[in-house]
Amino acid sequence: HGTMLWLHVQGEGYHLLAPTLAIHVYTHREVHGTVGSQVTLACSFWSSEWISEDVSITWLFQPESGKDTISIFHFVKGQPYVDEVGAFKNRMEWVGDPHRKDGSIIIRNLDYTDNGTFTCDVKNPPDIGGKSSQVTLYVFEKVPIRYGVVLGAVIAGVLGLVILVVVIGYLIRYCWLRRQATLQRQLSAMEKGKLQRSAKDSSKRGRQPPVLYAMLDHSRSTKSASEKKSKGGLGESRKDKK
Repeated sequence: HGTMLWLHVQGEGYHLLAPTLAIHVYTHREVHGTVGSQVTLACSFWSSEWISEDVSITWLFQPESGKDTISIFHFVKGQPYVDEVGAFKNRMEWVGDPHRKDGSIIIRNLDYTDNGTFTCDVKNPPDIGGKSSQVTLYVFEKVPIRYGVVLGAVIAGVLGLVILVVVIGYLIRYCWLRRQATLQRQLSAMEKGKLQRSAKDSSKRGRQPPVLYAMLDHSRSTKSASEKKSKGGLGESRKDKK
């Protein structure tokens, strides 16, 4: 991206000087407009040097049906100049700002004769190396269907992707919540089963003493009955003896 300058001094050989960086200019590859409308020809640049008062911006135009390139705009010494010769002299507006590294222009009231290639060239002394950048303008009676279809397809694709991501997110959240609810129910069922088993065990333990008491009462009643019978038998035996 840069070039090295070598200085030859007699008797000293070659000495390496500081490298010089080339200026970089950027434009769109192509822009589209319709007859009677306006279009912005954007141009930006990057320079390794501070933007000086000597910065210059030049726009050139080569018609689609021609081979010659003509100059249509200059920005020099802080002032914009539209060339008085040519079809753009009353239809061009400077909207750039070199201090923001912007050299854009606007062309109004487009016509078919504006079809062609526009070149943006920037110099910022001492940074004057580098290549210019070109943008091709296509002027139509109306925007071609193919561009509208492509734009609609791109927008639809982006919206579809966003919707798909949202749906997937909701599905993941729904499945997670459902799983959590299932686990909660299982834990609740397990806790309920434990409580029921503990209640049954406690009820069994609570019913054991009455059974023992009943058994004791039954043994006591049986003992008393047997004692009565034995007493009765003794009485009868005594009576018989008499």
